[in-house]
Amino acid sequence: MNEIKLTNSEKILMDILWEKEKAFLKDILESYPDPKPATTTVATVLKRMQNKNLVGFKLFGNSREYFPKVAKGEYFNDEMASMIDRFFNSSVTQFASFFTSNSKLSQKELKELRDIIDQQIKE
Repeated sequence: MNEIKLTNSEKILMDILWEKEKAFLKDILESYPDPKPATTTVATVLKRMQNKNLVGFKLFGNSREYFPKVAKGEYFNDEMASMIDRFFNSSVTQFASFFTSNSKLSQKELKELRDIIDQQIKE
């Protein structure tokens, strides 16, 4: 996936579409927390996201059913890789060191993390 940065409004909309998988504009609007944005605002964000090839739609008469064209996991992986590149000089080891020493993990959580790493080494 090309590196794509979502604005806050785009991220909120993508979260709704990732959860629903497909939705009409009225369904998207109903999923927004209060205060809900104007219909025209959401329509503008959807159009911008179509131009970025993040959102597609199927036409049903005059209504459009929108769907995400990028999987949430794919986007998350890209965001994590970008963050590691920017802040940790592309070093996953530096990221892991920072994460484990600064996130106040409990002994139990550290052991679980070690078990995950050990499992990956075995595979």
